[in-house]
This record gives sequence, C-alpha cells and structure tokens, in this order.
Amino acid sequence: MGKEALVNARFPDGDDDGKLQWEQPKLIFRGAARRVFEGDALKSVRAEGGDLVVGEARFELGEAQAAKWAEAINNPPSRLDKLGVKPGQRVGVHNLADHEFIDELSTRAAPTSELADLEILFYGADDADELTAIGGLIPALAEGGALWIVSRKGKAATVKDVEVMAAARAHGLVDNKVCGFSDAHTALRFTRRRG
Repeated sequence: MGKEALVNARFPDGDDDGKLQWEQPKLIFRGAARRVFEGDALKSVRAEGGDLVVGEARFELGEAQAAKWAEAINNPPSRLDKLGVKPGQRVGVHNLADHEFIDELSTRAAPTSELADLEILFYGADDADELTAIGGLIPALAEGGALWIVSRKGKAATVKDVEVMAAARAHGLVDNKVCGFSDAHTALRFTRRRG
C-alpha cells in the first residue's frame, strides 16, 4: 500500500502546497504543478530533519514521517512481500502459467502441486468456468489459509473484480486484500469467513 500526505514543498523554482503520494514505483506531487519522480530521480531520496529530500525538491513531512517515507522508497517491498509469502510456507499454484512468478516464488517457498493443507494458494481465473471451480479449492486451504485469485486487468480483463468477489463470496470466502500482481494481472486475496 502506498503513502499519502498533504505537504509544503520547496522546489528550485518556488514553494508549493499539495498532496504527496508514494505509489511504487512513483512519487507524485500534486500542487499547482504536477511533478512525478521515478527511476533514477529516486536514487538519492533521503530524510533530512523533517524533510523528505528528492534531488533538489524538499517535502515537509516531519522528522518521523520523512524517515518512514525515505525507508519505504529506498526499500520497497517485493511482490512476494506484498502477497504475504514467508519462507517455508506451504504454497500452491493452480491454473497459473506464470513461470517468472513460479521461479520467484521458489526462492522463498517451494510451490507444491499437491492441493492440501496450503497456507497460500495462487489460482488463475480468467473466465466464468474457472470462477465456478473456486468452491472445489477451499478444502485445499489450511486453517487460516489464503486463496489469491489472479486474473487479467484493464482492457484485457475477461472477468471483472466484482465477478471474482461474487464467486468467492458465494462459497463463504471474504476478500481482504488486492495486489498488483504484474503489469497484466491483478490478485485478490480471500480467506474463510470467521465465526
């Protein structure tokens, strides 16, 4: 999740008040002028006193917040961190042919093809038939396990987020997180309803 704050900003061409947002991989300032910092422009980010310093720009955040923002920008969470994958977890991948993701996942938790007692299950669903299979996947989850449903996003989407949520809710699951999975895919996390 990103960060957002109302700030006073100082630039070489003058001061401005506006909204500062960190949405990895961009730092965006919206004031009288919109300014976007990304890539090499973020390599020199640091906290100095109560300011977040980005090149020649300074954003007043207060000492504690400036340090937190600098840390978040300099050490952004990886995709596996965002998805909640911890070393040694029992993780499964089903109907998701993303070899880059599977290789990345293998560096932290070796995925299993056995659909039983999973702490996390990543499931690819891009049509109505794949959504109907959700009910059959729930028994594969361990107590407290999570089901991430991965589907195409944007104009390439063949199922909408609301359809994914409705299909999962019909089986007693609750959605509790969304994550940008890749440039082309989004992921929604579901767990069993408590109580």
